[in-house]
Amino acid sequence: MHIYTVEDLRIARAESARPYLEFLRVPALSAGIYHLPAGGVDSQQPHTEDEIYYVAQGRARITVGAEDALVTVGAVIFVAANVEHRFHSIEEDLTVLVFFAPAEHTGARP
Repeated sequence: MHIYTVEDLRIARAESARPYLEFLRVPALSAGIYHLPAGGVDSQQPHTEDEIYYVAQGRARITVGAEDALVTVGAVIFVAANVEHRFHSIEEDLTVLVFFAPAEHTGARP
């Protein structure tokens, strides 16, 4: 069993000095924590896996395909594989938990 707290993941991600830190990987699933500062730029590209985001902190907008929405703490966003998507207009530091199924191909993150 693996148990994680968002706070512990935030600390580990900050210590890594990278915007994304993977914390779980099994063949059918991978998970990470992604952080973008207020005013930051999300440079990610579409992934070959289905993806779910859970907003743990912050306020921003997300564009998924042709749709655009405001996201705040507690929002859950599904993005199908290969669909263009990006967080933007980041008003407050944004921290999201990210879940890929199957596990994300390594090297695909910014």
